[in-house]
Amino acid sequence: QMRSAYLLLTSFLHLSQLESFLLPLSAKYGSAVKHSTSFARNSNTNEKRQPRGHGSAKLPRLVPLSMAADFYQTLGVSRNASTAEIKSSFRKLAREFHPDVNDSPDADEKFKTISAAYEVLSNPDLKARYDQFGEAGLGSGFGGGGPSAGFEVDLGDIFESFFGGGGGRSSRRNTSPMKGEDLRVDLDIPFKVACFGGEERVRIRHTESCTTCSGSGVKPGAKVSTCGQCGGSGVVTQLQRTPLGTFQSQTTCPNCRGNGQQVEEYCGTCSGQGVVEKSKQVKVKVPPGVEPGMKMRIKGEGDAGRKNGPSGDLYVFMNIKSDPKFRREGTSIYSDVSVSYLDAILGNDKVTVETIDGKVNMKVPPGTQPETVLRIRGKGAPQLNKINNRGDHFVKIGVQIPKSLTKDEREIIDKLKKIQK
Repeated sequence: QMRSAYLLLTSFLHLSQLESFLLPLSAKYGSAVKHSTSFARNSNTNEKRQPRGHGSAKLPRLVPLSMAADFYQTLGVSRNASTAEIKSSFRKLAREFHPDVNDSPDADEKFKTISAAYEVLSNPDLKARYDQFGEAGLGSGFGGGGPSAGFEVDLGDIFESFFGGGGGRSSRRNTSPMKGEDLRVDLDIPFKVACFGGEERVRIRHTESCTTCSGSGVKPGAKVSTCGQCGGSGVVTQLQRTPLGTFQSQTTCPNCRGNGQQVEEYCGTCSGQGVVEKSKQVKVKVPPGVEPGMKMRIKGEGDAGRKNGPSGDLYVFMNIKSDPKFRREGTSIYSDVSVSYLDAILGNDKVTVETIDGKVNMKVPPGTQPETVLRIRGKGAPQLNKINNRGDHFVKIGVQIPKSLTKDEREIIDKLKKIQK
């Protein structure tokens, strides 16, 4: 059991890092682990350390933790998080902070802290004690030689995070066709086109399959053979000997860079990529009734797929240009119209109003007050893809008050004033 744990750990950690993990195990497994620790310490010629004396005090903990440590906060989950949520968060953080993939100075310490938090929260007994008493409830045995000692994080989770499967799964090159990337473009649409629909054009840059090599990346007529180093698998196996035995690891083949093939000469048009970047105009059929923020999918106009896979899709996000005459809310159209004070007082059956269909006559009833809103039915915007289902047009009335009057107008206004009295 100890041998298996060692083999898994050495696939991730430099030998000089094993000490912090193996020493806590020595209380449980005895001298064999101490011997392994000594080997790990002495095998690194770049580090000269003095042998640990027999009178040394406590064995080091898995990760130094402060009393204020919050394991839930460390993993970025709530205290009500399920086991699956805790596991998922740990995998995500392990991929981000593992020293093998993160070169930052504090990545190693961060990874150890994350692992320690997961060690507690993934263990129902430790989690219950931690929830009730905090870190103090874990006792001095946490990370040491007590019943809960040892590195209890499931290393298969880490393997799965990095390689997409368990620790025993081998990496093979992917020979299946791969769909191309989807693309996004923003399109500004005129106000009336958004209402009634129409055809717009948008220019995009995307990748297309190379016509010279038909997407293979190989120069026409060039010889393609199976890689002799990896036998076409794209990976090579390396053996490493340790005091506890021999273990193997797989890495990308340096000869074919994981392709499994040796190419005599690559295509000069696409530089062996199989795709070339091009600029083109795409027609966009805008349906009637579109609103800001809506998106359309144009199939096959994204980037070209790899290995003769299908192209991705183009997503067009609609932005509606503003109009100086109209405002729109859903299927309702709003505009402003000014009438004379006489039309407001006496009324007018033929006030001209501009709509998205053109000019129409609207009736202004007698006694209309400023900022009164009148409605013209059926002259609003259509519903999406339903050109005949339209909203209404709402007109806010403004009343024009003359700043000066002629002599005759003033006499008439004075007579009206006397009549009202």
